[in-house]
Amino acid sequence: MSFVKTRPDAPDGFFEVEAAGLEWLAEATADGGARVVGVDEVAPGRIALEEIHESRPTVDAARAFGTALAVTHAAGAAAFGAPPTGWSGPTFIGSRPMRTDPKPTWGVFYAQQRVLPYVEIAVKAGTITETEERRIRDTCDAISNGAFDDGEAPARLHGDLWAGNVLFSAGGGVVLIDPAAHGGHRETDLAMLALFGCPFLDDLLAAYDDAAPLRAGWQERVPLHQLHPLAVHAAGHGRSYGVALARAADATLDLLS
Repeated sequence: MSFVKTRPDAPDGFFEVEAAGLEWLAEATADGGARVVGVDEVAPGRIALEEIHESRPTVDAARAFGTALAVTHAAGAAAFGAPPTGWSGPTFIGSRPMRTDPKPTWGVFYAQQRVLPYVEIAVKAGTITETEERRIRDTCDAISNGAFDDGEAPARLHGDLWAGNVLFSAGGGVVLIDPAAHGGHRETDLAMLALFGCPFLDDLLAAYDDAAPLRAGWQERVPLHQLHPLAVHAAGHGRSYGVALARAADATLDLLS
């Protein structure tokens, strides 16, 4: 039996890019990458997915997922900001449009495509003050100018990796749903897990680091990589996210002092 999602007013490509992202992420599964939900059918305004029966999270499943996620990330992408291979249509995070304009360096991509577009929406929505906007833009200038570029190759990201999209299945493993898949920095996926919480996160991250050691200081860079999800939420989920976004921007700039 399939789990069917419908949206009569879905923008062009809304469910089709979800299917493309799942297929792209699934390419790594055969090599030990994270399992993703299967697509049974997709059409404009509709997607039918494999039904996943959830179960209680376990340490073993979290650790296995951490190891598998490292494999998925290592499958790579054509560039920072690259969409799933073969997809040339629009992309989304949740219900919001998301730019996928490939760039050769991470900082330019991240600041200009993952943070600033949502800051502009948040300013209009009144969830960010003028003072906070200036601080966030100063941070984005530093990011765009390469302050945090580290030479890592583009990773194959899920892109919306919060706990609600990480399903612990009855089969004992983790299954990923609802991606906003693109090429980015692997620490961004991990920071999103930390932002919204994930069962046995410390065990998950330890297993990931064992499989694909993270660059020194990654814990201190978590606010940098949370700028994207915080900006998306500030654009539509209230003032508290605007405050959190400004604080993350300040913490990011503090890394340069």
